Amino acid sequence: MAEVRTVLQRCDPALLTPCGDSEQPDCAEAARMLLYLTDSRRVQKVLWRQLFVLDSMMSLLEGLESTQQLMTQPCPPQPEGGARGRWKALKVEIRSGVEETEILLRSLQDRVQLIHDRRHTLTQLLQQLHSKRRQCEQLAESLQKAQRALQSCDHQLAQLRAESEAVLGQLVSWQRLRDQLQVCVSAVQNVMQINLLSVSQSELCVELRPRPSSNLSSNELEPLKLSVTWSHDDRFTLQVNEGTAGLVEDCRWGRRSELSAALLEVMQCYVGQAELLSEIQGLRSSFAIDWRPAQRRLVYLKSALLVCHLEVEEGYPSSGRARLLSVRRDGRPVDWSGLKPVSSAPSLSDWLECLCSSPLI
Repeated sequence: MAEVRTVLQRCDPALLTPCGDSEQPDCAEAARMLLYLTDSRRVQKVLWRQLFVLDSMMSLLEGLESTQQLMTQPCPPQPEGGARGRWKALKVEIRSGVEETEILLRSLQDRVQLIHDRRHTLTQLLQQLHSKRRQCEQLAESLQKAQRALQSCDHQLAQLRAESEAVLGQLVSWQRLRDQLQVCVSAVQNVMQINLLSVSQSELCVELRPRPSSNLSSNELEPLKLSVTWSHDDRFTLQVNEGTAGLVEDCRWGRRSELSAALLEVMQCYVGQAELLSEIQGLRSSFAIDWRPAQRRLVYLKSALLVCHLEVEEGYPSSGRARLLSVRRDGRPVDWSGLKPVSSAPSLSDWLECLCSSPLI
């Protein structure tokens, strides 16, 4: 039974199912099959030997020409070991051929595997080639688009160059016109006595420079600076920026159309007080004075304790006059009734010279 299991193990391991008892029908059938196969193999060996002998006899008979030759021809030498030895030699030869065939098959399998690997590599390379080809087609299409875009840009650039040349020609003409207008503006400013300092979208700064009269020099009257601010409702605000010129710091409002009239009014007011302001500016270099345009008063500080107040009437010096209001020493009034200038209609300069040189105060 152990031999049966060994043979079954070599032939078909699936037949070795756990059967528990060796007397079961499958195991018995397998045992009978083994005995049958063994007897059949033995019978086949005998038949193969007999067939070999028959083949030898037939070969010998086919080579004879007559029966007499069979009786006279000597028997051929038998190979060493007889038919069994020849059978074994053939068997060894067949085994070696089978081994060589197996070696060749393994080599062929290796070559087939190598061919499959190379085929797989070639397939990947073809896929990469197709991908590269698609990329090249896309790049070619992109290049064509870029060339068309470049041609369009060149066309637009040519148009822009033509337009820029036209604009440059207009700019040159405008610059010439600007220079001409600048000359005209300078001439108009000299005539209008207004100098433009700065301009923006919301603010305008100008400087009033009235022409000096016959009795004033051009450097005796300081210019008056004004700022004009625009609002969103098309209105303006006119502000006197500096009060050093001696004019009242004023702020005026109005519509844009009323700006010229407001500037003219400020100019007339400033020109009307030109002689007074020029005289005050000249006196500041010699006396410690403070001009208060709102009250039209001049404060003269003779010493640290003595303060004199003078009043300037409207229309001074042509129609109005200057007169002394008070003299105070350390806050207390001082009698100045005996103080009289030399001129019958004294000016501010006469009063200050009199106050500065008088021993009475």
